[in-house]
Amino acid sequence: QVQLVESGGGLVEPGGSMRLSCLASVTIFSMSGTAWYRQRPGKQREFVAGIVGGGTTRYGDAVKGRFNISRDLRNSLFLQMNSLNPDDTATYYCTGTHRGRSYWGQGTQVTVAS
Repeated sequence: QVQLVESGGGLVEPGGSMRLSCLASVTIFSMSGTAWYRQRPGKQREFVAGIVGGGTTRYGDAVKGRFNISRDLRNSLFLQMNSLNPDDTATYYCTGTHRGRSYWGQGTQVTVAS
């Protein structure tokens, strides 16, 4: 059983920045398909950013050029979010696959408002 715990959410003003963290109970490199998703109010969960074993990253169209996904050499996945706008208000989830099973964190709320 793998646990993923997100942190770093909260309230931020439009134009601001925020960094989310996801702490895994296993080494992050032992997981595949590590990514961030979000669910905005009234909408389906959507892909935000992902990083694969070699370090290649990809991003959803809505966040390209503003968000950056990274990881450390131990247990953490990060999402640096810049130039935030109210449309980025959502619950953000990290996810990854370990030994063929997909895991999700409980989510962290990000609210972008004045």
